[in-house]
Amino acid sequence: MKPSGREVELAAPPQGGDAAWACPGLKRGGKTQSRQSFVRKQKEKAGMAAAFFTLQPVDQSAVLMKTLLLLSVLSIAGSVSSDHHSGTSETDHTASGNGSKLFPWDKMRLPKHVTPVHYDLLIHPNLTTLTFTGFANIQVTVNQQTTSIILHSKHLQITKATIQGGKGNSHAETEVMVWKHPPFEQIALLASEPLQVGQNYTVHIEYSANLSESFHGFYKSSYRTQEGEVRVLAITQFEPTAARMAFPCFDEPSFKAQFSVKIRREPKHLALSNMPIVRSVNISKWLVEDHFDVSVKMSTYLVAFIVSDFKSVSKMTRHGIKISIYAVPDKINQADYALDAAVKLLDFYEDYFSIPYPLPKQDLAAIPDFQSGAMENWGLTTYRESALLYDSEKSSASSKLWITMIIAHELAHQWFGNLVTMEWWDDLWLNEGFAKFMEYVSVSVTHPELKVEDYFLGKCFDAMEVDALNSSHPISTPVEDPAQILEMFDDVSYEKGACILNMLWNYLTADVFKAGIVQYLRNYSYRNTKNEDLWNSLTNICPVDGTHESQLQSDGFCTRNQQTSSSSHWTRRETLEVGTMMNTWTLQKGFPLITVMAKGKNVYLRQEHYMKGSHSSPPTGYLWHVPLTYITSKSDTVQRFLLTTKTDVLILPEEVEWIKFNVGMNGYYIMHYEDDGWDNLISLLKENHTAISSNDRASLINNVFQLVSIGKLSISKALDLTLYLNHESQIMPVFQGMNELIPMYKLMEKRDMHDVENQLKEYIVNVFKNLIDKQSWNDEGSVSERLLRNSLLLFACARKYQPCVDKAEEYFMKWKESDGTLRLPNDVKAAVYAVGAQTVEGWDFLFSKYRLPSFNTEKNKIEVALSISRNKEKLQWLMDQGLLGDIVKTQDLPHIVVFVAKNPSGYHLAWKFLKENWNKLAQKFELGSHSIAGMVIGVTNQYSTREQLAQKPSTGCPHLNQKADITIP
Repeated sequence: MKPSGREVELAAPPQGGDAAWACPGLKRGGKTQSRQSFVRKQKEKAGMAAAFFTLQPVDQSAVLMKTLLLLSVLSIAGSVSSDHHSGTSETDHTASGNGSKLFPWDKMRLPKHVTPVHYDLLIHPNLTTLTFTGFANIQVTVNQQTTSIILHSKHLQITKATIQGGKGNSHAETEVMVWKHPPFEQIALLASEPLQVGQNYTVHIEYSANLSESFHGFYKSSYRTQEGEVRVLAITQFEPTAARMAFPCFDEPSFKAQFSVKIRREPKHLALSNMPIVRSVNISKWLVEDHFDVSVKMSTYLVAFIVSDFKSVSKMTRHGIKISIYAVPDKINQADYALDAAVKLLDFYEDYFSIPYPLPKQDLAAIPDFQSGAMENWGLTTYRESALLYDSEKSSASSKLWITMIIAHELAHQWFGNLVTMEWWDDLWLNEGFAKFMEYVSVSVTHPELKVEDYFLGKCFDAMEVDALNSSHPISTPVEDPAQILEMFDDVSYEKGACILNMLWNYLTADVFKAGIVQYLRNYSYRNTKNEDLWNSLTNICPVDGTHESQLQSDGFCTRNQQTSSSSHWTRRETLEVGTMMNTWTLQKGFPLITVMAKGKNVYLRQEHYMKGSHSSPPTGYLWHVPLTYITSKSDTVQRFLLTTKTDVLILPEEVEWIKFNVGMNGYYIMHYEDDGWDNLISLLKENHTAISSNDRASLINNVFQLVSIGKLSISKALDLTLYLNHESQIMPVFQGMNELIPMYKLMEKRDMHDVENQLKEYIVNVFKNLIDKQSWNDEGSVSERLLRNSLLLFACARKYQPCVDKAEEYFMKWKESDGTLRLPNDVKAAVYAVGAQTVEGWDFLFSKYRLPSFNTEKNKIEVALSISRNKEKLQWLMDQGLLGDIVKTQDLPHIVVFVAKNPSGYHLAWKFLKENWNKLAQKFELGSHSIAGMVIGVTNQYSTREQLAQKPSTGCPHLNQKADITIP
């Protein structure tokens, strides 16, 4: 699954800095150990911001108390759950207060007594009444004698349940009692006689339910045609634990089974599922039943079906797989780019993994209402419309990049996640980290013009931003309930997972790494795995004989401008077992800060746990096996040293003027250069910044500000380093510079420190002025050049750089006078819309175009522009419309709330909106989801002063307001 983002995410500073202006892409929220720790993370950041600038220190005890207060409000408001449906044969048997256990199972995880073999499902949605009925026949095998079958069900009204089979009486059907346990979303089927080991039984369940009003389970979506007609469709989103909302099932990844799906629909509709249709039966004049082929063995969260009026376009891959793009009829003309990209990428993966794609077709469907970015359902991947549809005339360069990356991610999942699945959600990173890493590997080969390797570094910085907090978690983390599972879909599982895989790739070399993961996929096809299974597959893999540099170039994106080497070339240490090394990165949270001090030829190394936001010292028991790489003033050949102890000494062949570690930022760690180490590197950047790569320059910018944030360097040292940016032209260093400098300006803005704010704004504009002035107002250049142009012009106009504002106003007036028919260059639209929306008249005109189908591809940019108005009534109205979901789709509300929160005129409004609508938001998006996380993070990270910390949350619930009366010390 791809958490929701914006197509412009990659067109701005990677960590999101000033999301409403220079970086309109909303960054995904961070996962924590509980539902409430989203807020704790941001309170940590708030405290850090104050300490960073030593303007108004924040008492950490107050931070904790305030956090607990806010958590109590948010968790109590959202944690009360109830099952509103109770079937005639169901009985609610939960544990009573005296400790008795009527329900025959008392654990969140299902027992292994009974396992599914095959599901035969018949689903009949009614798109008029917005309900559905279902019939489920589940063939099961009994592994341990039992009188009960425990499985999952949520909001399903069960009307009949029977068990058929058993020794000597295989056709006998016995009705069973159904008990339910809503807290665990489980039901128990109670048999009158014990089910025998080794026997096969068939469970038959009939049920009904409402189509979900949220974005998960079997839910309703809708869209408006160009003529204004509202049409309804039904779509599934089951990952991680929502298949149980569509049919009773063993809803855990390890209970793999085959599925036969039948869908009943009206003749005017189309039904899709994981497998192709094998036949359609006319039940009546008004009803058709589609029978889909039997699926491969897979987990319940990958099952999918859609009933809609979609149209499609199709092509065949070189390997004979039919690829189809499905979309609403009015937008199917925007499907061609995605179709071509999907064909290239699926062919690449089949060749790379040397494992055939096991299904006869791969459908990609653009869904009008979709919470995530995309979902990897086997054979039927689903996407937000903005993540799949591309208009060659109107879509931006960032849109093309975004779409290609998401398709690459979901198709990689067909092997990593679908073919081989993590055993439980605590190892989600085995799915998501690999899919994120393979995005870059695949797109670098299939679409080299996109230069995706330029953006990988930013993902590691995103992960580190979350991973540096005390509230972070190990990549592999025990989770139990559905809210905790949802929280695993964060930057640690995705971005950190991809970054440590890249580090391992660099350590083992491309050929060894590829051989290991192919072995992993072959050994565990149609099975479930844990961390150690991957490490075992990557251990004792020998490089392929005769591998040449040119071959390596085709196998991975990080080989560019780098020497390759095998792990035997690592200095000082014997090669470690992969598991021994990688467990230090997956089983403990955070990452190391490596401090180096050069004395003559000796380089003294020290590692420690890098942590922000805590006055206490970082934990001392953390130790990583760190594959260090470095270059020096004497040699640009990459040298390697494996650091496995707290301290060590590296001996150089000769004294050097400077040394730069973590070459290309291929390692997941940051560096501190003691004594004159930083001064030497700063001098290098000012004198000849191209002596090191653009990724190395970006990593220096990131690292120096990270060190300022924990008090190891002064802010003046970091600002001194940024002066070289006057001469920078490459996208990653520029984005990173903006990403570090803009939050400083935004902090001053929120504190009403106008003099400091204006000085800092002037400084930042001057740093990038040369590059801004060079930008043309057209769509020429490479993708990277176009992304840079978009961000720089937006940034310059936001900072009131007059030449930019004048040009944008001129464009907006001409565009408005043409009633929106004038074709604006795609790369300048964000800046033009943002300037135009600053007047009431301009805002209204922009919103009038937002409502038109012809502006669908520009909705993201218009939403950003509308969200940065200084008119508070407009901002409030925009958020209210997002909650209603008619004019502004509710799927876009989380982004809009965060955009408004970034606005100096709107951040109080966003905080109030979040508090007052918490119950509705939690019901729509689910507690623990990245959407809820993004809103809480995006709003609370605007606060950094004592007065803001002391605000008392208020809600519409009296008992919650009583909670808010706690006094903050």
